[in-house]
Amino acid sequence: MRVLGLESSCDETGVAIYDSERGLLADALYSQIALHAEFGGVVPELASRDHVRKLLPLVRQVLDSANLRGSDIDAVAYTAGPGLAGALMVGACAGRAMAYAWGVPALAVHHMEGHLLAPMLEDTAPEFPFIALLVSGGHTQLVRVDGIGNYRLLGESLDDAAGEAFDKAAKMLGLPYPGGPQLAKAAAQGDVSRFTFPRPMVNRPGLDFSFSGLKTYTLNTVAECRADGQLSDGDRNDIAAAFQEAVVDTLTIKCLRALKQEGLRRLVIAGGVSANTALRERLEGRLATIGAAVYYPRPAYCTDNGAMIAYAGCCRLLAGQSETLAVQVKPRWPMNELPGLER
Repeated sequence: MRVLGLESSCDETGVAIYDSERGLLADALYSQIALHAEFGGVVPELASRDHVRKLLPLVRQVLDSANLRGSDIDAVAYTAGPGLAGALMVGACAGRAMAYAWGVPALAVHHMEGHLLAPMLEDTAPEFPFIALLVSGGHTQLVRVDGIGNYRLLGESLDDAAGEAFDKAAKMLGLPYPGGPQLAKAAAQGDVSRFTFPRPMVNRPGLDFSFSGLKTYTLNTVAECRADGQLSDGDRNDIAAAFQEAVVDTLTIKCLRALKQEGLRRLVIAGGVSANTALRERLEGRLATIGAAVYYPRPAYCTDNGAMIAYAGCCRLLAGQSETLAVQVKPRWPMNELPGLER
């Protein structure tokens, strides 16, 4: 089965074609970073309009790259949520319309399920069951995964997601948009021992997260450094290093706790923050000491992309799932509402 996957949940337009027998045939991604940079964050209306402008050219591009025509596509999968309502509608309407025109089934895909299954696109893919750390700008969740659609939420952020905290801390430090990657670059040049930031909720039982207090601590540290004048590059780098260390340490502690609680030895990390090198290195090192393994997608598939949507959609389409002609998007969509697949 050849599945065309469309991703348009936020500020990246992703299109890909996945073949159930041959794997990923082609994919393309357009980022709106330059469009939103002057505003310091995503402007939903501008995001929606840019998806309208770029989606169909990207569809034509991946079809040409795979040497296929629309009539060669067997199904269309599109992101239906969670995400920005207007941006989701662009992909959903286009996906449903193309499926109708080609006479093939269409499927609404959960954005976070796409991230969760992205490591399955790699040569070394995890086997079920495993613990998944879904960590992005909008979500920080620990999930037990026993199969596609068989998910149990173990813990989540009670306020800011980790990626959101990275972006806000970067803004406090005067770093350009998008903040997360810029903060990680600054942290690599900083002295991690100069400041000691708190590790939120690690001394409490359970697997929930909280990053709002860490954000406030960062703001206060910046203010203290500014009291003697302008924030120097050294101050900025050292604060970034301390902030990143606190987030990475907190995530690692909770992942180890989840693995122990569930008696598992496989961890998947997915979502934009999973591209963070410090987080990957820390998890790899700590899990190796307990005989556990960590899996993650290649950096290109950590952020939003069409490949993960095409793959997730293919899995469900092969199981016989599809949508009616009605177009529905779900800006808020708990993953536990998804139906499981028969094993």
